[in-house]
Amino acid sequence: MFGIGVPELLIILVIIMIIFGVGKLPQIGSALGRGINNFKRSVSENSDHSPAPAKITDEKN
Repeated sequence: MFGIGVPELLIILVIIMIIFGVGKLPQIGSALGRGINNFKRSVSENSDHSPAPAKITDEKN
């Protein structure tokens, strides 16, 4: 996972807890989850409406 192991993730989590406090973590997590879901939804909608690839014809004269 991008070269980040468990110790690094724990250090990042502790730093986030110090900066934002324990009370804000659920709000931050839910906002992050909503953002990821919106991103996935928009990517899937764009892939459904993308134009078909152009045909490549090899004409030799």
